[in-house]
Amino acid sequence: MKKVLYTTFLAFSLGIASSASAQEKVIFMDDFNGDNLDMSSWNYEEGDGCPNLCGWGNNEKQVYDRNYVEVQDGNLVITAVKRDGKYYSGKINTKDKVEFKYGEIEIKAKLGTGQGIWPAFWMLGADFEKVSWPASGEIDILEYVGREPGMVYTSLHTPASHGETINTRKTRIEGIEDGYHIFKAVWTEDFIEFFVDGKQVYKFIPDAYDDEHYPFRKDFYMLVNMAIGGNFGGHDVDDSIFPVKYYVDYIKVTQI
Repeated sequence: MKKVLYTTFLAFSLGIASSASAQEKVIFMDDFNGDNLDMSSWNYEEGDGCPNLCGWGNNEKQVYDRNYVEVQDGNLVITAVKRDGKYYSGKINTKDKVEFKYGEIEIKAKLGTGQGIWPAFWMLGADFEKVSWPASGEIDILEYVGREPGMVYTSLHTPASHGETINTRKTRIEGIEDGYHIFKAVWTEDFIEFFVDGKQVYKFIPDAYDDEHYPFRKDFYMLVNMAIGGNFGGHDVDDSIFPVKYYVDYIKVTQI
């Protein structure tokens, strides 16, 4: 397991750091300022999910292909297209490379938009392949679906909910489709709290602290993707919107 360690701006050198800030450290930071995706941190996910998870479990329409994941001008750029009658997009994850337990997980992103588009930033338990879903747990820090303009979803999936999206909050945010916004989760041993542009939108405290209700006391890894269609994204896709781009300025994880 790889953990990228960065020291925060401890201003010990300035003599002004508090004891609280001294305990904080950035354990992962990717500002996408290079020419290529950092493969020491990221993996590509490709294909249509078949044979084990066709449609990626949600009847999604896209085929994931690394050619639709780029690093350009200080951004991660995922592009969704329709080509030769098929939909293509990109998906990456940090499995086996960047996995951690607890912290503040933050992304600054400009959303891809349009009917049928579903950009996301989320996390899965590192034991996913061993215990499967939803026993792995899932933390959805950002989900946006083009069929519901102005809305952002923040959600959790647990065995107690049988994977259904009942631990969730849909928040209307004026101008969410315009420019970049910061989406953050504060993940602790006892609760998970979600923020958009510094404003709290949802706080989850489970009914019980067991693996059924709170499978979040273990290592997780991160995923970034833009799906097309599906049960959540909506089966009615407006083909006139393509190509659609989803920009990520940075992703940061701070342990607190």
